[in-house]
Amino acid sequence: MVTPMSEKGDVDYEATRNLLQWHIDQGTDNLCILGTTGEASVLSAKERTQILRLAVEVCKGKIPIIAGVGTIDPQKVKDMTLEAMDLGCDAGLLVSPYYVKPPQRGLLKHFTSIADLGLPIVLYNVPGRTAIDISDETIAMAAEHDNIIAVKDATGKVERLANLKRELGKRGVANFLTYSGDDATTLEFVRLGGDGGISVTANCAPRLMHEMIMATQNGDLDRATMLNRQLQPLHDNLFCEANPIPAKYAIFRMGKATSPFCRPPLDALDPLLYDKVDEALRHAGVL
Repeated sequence: MVTPMSEKGDVDYEATRNLLQWHIDQGTDNLCILGTTGEASVLSAKERTQILRLAVEVCKGKIPIIAGVGTIDPQKVKDMTLEAMDLGCDAGLLVSPYYVKPPQRGLLKHFTSIADLGLPIVLYNVPGRTAIDISDETIAMAAEHDNIIAVKDATGKVERLANLKRELGKRGVANFLTYSGDDATTLEFVRLGGDGGISVTANCAPRLMHEMIMATQNGDLDRATMLNRQLQPLHDNLFCEANPIPAKYAIFRMGKATSPFCRPPLDALDPLLYDKVDEALRHAGVL
C-alpha cells in the first residue's frame, strides 16, 4: 500500500486511515504496509511505528497486515521485525539485503535468523532493485523453517514457479505460499499454480485484482482474461516511472490522497505522463 503524504512531504495519517478503511470496504485480502510501494526506505523509525500501529488498529481481525521489515543492516531488520511482532502485525515482508550482493548461503543464514524471532516471514525476491536473485534452491531451503511461509516473486519469470515447486517437493515442504510480485504476469503465475499476488495495481483496483485471481484459481480463464484486459493498462502505466510515483498520482486522482507527493530522491509524476495514468484508471473503471 502507498503511504499518503501532504504536499509538504509529511505522512498524512488521516488519509492513511481512510485508505486502510477503503481497502477493508473493497474486500482486499491482505495489506502489505511499508514495502517498496510504501516508500519504507525514506520513512523515519517514528513514522514507521505510527503507520504500523495505525494499520493494526484499523485492520486487526479484518485484513492481515504484512509489514515490510527488510533493509541492508541485519540488526535493523531484527529490530523492525520485533517491533512488527509487538505491534500485532501478522507477517513480515523480508527483502534480500540490497547493494552488498550476498552469496546464497549468506541469504539463507540471514532469512533463517530473522525467522527465528518468531514472526511469519514472506521472502521478497526483486533482483531488479536489490541486484541479487534469491535462487529457487535457497527459497526452498529457507522454506524448511516453520516461520518462512511464502515468497513474493517479482522477477516476472513465471517459468521459475515449476522449478521452485520441484525444489520444495524434494524437501517435503508443504503449504508454502507463492505470490506474484509482477502484475503483468500474475494471471499466468496463478494459472501455473501460484497462490495469488502482492500487487501494485491493487492499490487502485483491489476488487478487480481479487476477482481476476479468483477466476484464474477457479479455472474460469475466459473471465480472468477479460478482467486482466481491463487491468492491463494499469499493470503497464503504474510503472511508466519508478514505483510508487505513478501509484501515488493514481491514488491522488481517485481522491484517496491529498497530494501525489513522493519523498526525495523520488519526485511527483512527470506531468507529461498524467494522461497515461488517467486513461489506465478510466479503462479499469476506477476513475
